[in-house]
Amino acid sequence: MIKKTTNFSKVMTQFAMVGQLGLSLVTPLLLCIYICYTLTTKMGAPSWIYIIGFFFGLGASFMTAYKVYLDVILKNKHEGKKRSDKEVSFNKHI
Repeated sequence: MIKKTTNFSKVMTQFAMVGQLGLSLVTPLLLCIYICYTLTTKMGAPSWIYIIGFFFGLGASFMTAYKVYLDVILKNKHEGKKRSDKEVSFNKHI
């Protein structure tokens, strides 16, 4: 029974990571587009500024997604080390 609970929690953790990655990709892009919209409507900036905002948003999206990826990889490395400490091999009895 306990094994099913840990598998379920691992699956839910993975779904949360996918959701976080999705939000990390979408949020900076939408924020940059909104800033461009505000600049064009309130300050009278030319509409070509959307192109610049789009590329800045893509850059920020990929940067945050990369940082989420590095965080997941680092977390998996620490989890692997914890698992290997608990294992008992032929030469390590205590």
